[in-house]
Amino acid sequence: MRRFLPYLWPAGRPDLKRRIAIATLLVIAAKGVTLALPFAYAKAVDTMSAEGDPLLAVALGLVLAYAAGRFATVVFDNVRNIVFERVGQDAVRELTGDVFDRLHKLSLRFHLSRRTGEVTRVVERGTKSINSMIYFLLFNILPTAVELIVVSVIFWTVFGWELVAATAVTVVAFVWLTQRITEWRVKLRKDMNDLDGQAMARAVDSLLNYETVKYFGAEAREHARYSNTARQYAEAAIKTENSLGLLNIVQALVMNLLMAGAMAWTVWQWSKGALTPGDLVLVQTYLTQLFRPLDMLGWVYRTIRQGLIDMADMFRLMDTPVEVEDRPGAPALVVRRPVVTFDNVDFGYEEDRQILHKLSFEAPAGATVALVGPSGAGKSTIGRLLFRFYDPSAGRILIDGQDIREVTQASLRAHIGIVPQDSVLFNDTLGYNIAYGRDDATAEQIERAARDAAVLPLVELLPQGFDTEVGERGLKLSGGEKQRVAIARTLLKDPPILLLDEATSALDSRTEQDILATLKRVSADRTTIAIAHRLSTIADADIINVMDAGRIVESGSHFDLLRRDGLYAEMWNRQLSEETEVLAAE
Repeated sequence: MRRFLPYLWPAGRPDLKRRIAIATLLVIAAKGVTLALPFAYAKAVDTMSAEGDPLLAVALGLVLAYAAGRFATVVFDNVRNIVFERVGQDAVRELTGDVFDRLHKLSLRFHLSRRTGEVTRVVERGTKSINSMIYFLLFNILPTAVELIVVSVIFWTVFGWELVAATAVTVVAFVWLTQRITEWRVKLRKDMNDLDGQAMARAVDSLLNYETVKYFGAEAREHARYSNTARQYAEAAIKTENSLGLLNIVQALVMNLLMAGAMAWTVWQWSKGALTPGDLVLVQTYLTQLFRPLDMLGWVYRTIRQGLIDMADMFRLMDTPVEVEDRPGAPALVVRRPVVTFDNVDFGYEEDRQILHKLSFEAPAGATVALVGPSGAGKSTIGRLLFRFYDPSAGRILIDGQDIREVTQASLRAHIGIVPQDSVLFNDTLGYNIAYGRDDATAEQIERAARDAAVLPLVELLPQGFDTEVGERGLKLSGGEKQRVAIARTLLKDPPILLLDEATSALDSRTEQDILATLKRVSADRTTIAIAHRLSTIADADIINVMDAGRIVESGSHFDLLRRDGLYAEMWNRQLSEETEVLAAE
């Protein structure tokens, strides 16, 4: 709650604070009217039951006042909600914005280890709990506590200490039983939420991997996995709902025992001439009003308790340490000569699994430097370190002589463009995905980037042109088309440093040659680091670094490396023979 209060009472927002003050006054007004109503009701009954001719005008006036008071409480409550709604919505908006921002700041390690559906559900439940918690804490718990105190004073003044004592004992028993049963229900609810999160995570994971499921004919397997979790969730939900029935029965028993005892005591006092029929109405009305919010106590308590759990999960998510942070006062990266240097870099994703060992190489300004080697050699890790998704455990990475840990991440990434192996696109239009390279791009710039990336012929064939939806992860486009969109996006960004992370490995030979020609144009006058598996795609690179087990074991031009007859020559000959076998088979 301490974490959340600054969102509810935000600094620098006097307009929201005024709304909270007005809402509080409306709560007090509504409660004042509610506490006065039983007296009007009781007086009307006493007037009607008086001996002789009752005062008709007085009785009618009191009845009308009672009805007007009830209407006034409804007006006050709804105006309060109207006034307060902006406060609640602004608090939710600010908090969800902070959560979203924090999730983007967390490291790649976090996002690779957490399920997207699970994270989404944690945020969803946490934000949904905020509105209900605000409402119940400000407009249910506090007013009920005030009402309990005022009713106790009225009972003491009008009826004596006996009724006050009976009410106090009953309320304490009511709250204690409600709290104990609800605590038990919270555990059931937590189990239910965990299973709900698992079911959502499995559903999202399965749908994101729709094609893989189809490839292996695993629909029945996926259905069984999801159904198993859904079945467990249903059982937990049944237990939770059944426990609610038990809670309602216990609450009704306690409440009606007090009601019966208090009214019986009032009738007994009436028989002795100490109380009037109106006093019976007074007792019954006050107890009904008092127990109406208390009757919801189990639900309110569970909602607040569950809300605290959901908010705690969300704040725990926000408190996840940011692995890669800008140092305070870090300057922006300034690139005059885009020279990239890896200086004795050590790195491992886990402490006991080192990937890179004292890795050193340089990509001169305007040159194309290729990184090749067997799978697991650490090639893709270099790209992640260059973008500073992780920091090396030792050594330095320099751009134009500046350690990338000493500059802001935003300025670093603004100077690097990437064409990845798997170009994942947003579920939006072609134009939006190309324009993602620069948020202030004009239509002319987007069209020029599309033309330079050879994607404009595709756009011109589509009826909706740049407004064509590409589908989730760009699945409506072919591999080559997605790669061209990724190239266009990078061209629009116009960075001095370009990273090609196996940009053509998933393409057929003809498409590969087209993309390679485009990439060659794109790479002109830029410092390019090309990570490649297929050696033919980087044979014309200025420098080829051959990696093995996280180290550079050979370095030179294509012909230099072939003359050395080392690892590169072995890989080249093997790929050459594989291609020859394929051609012979065709």
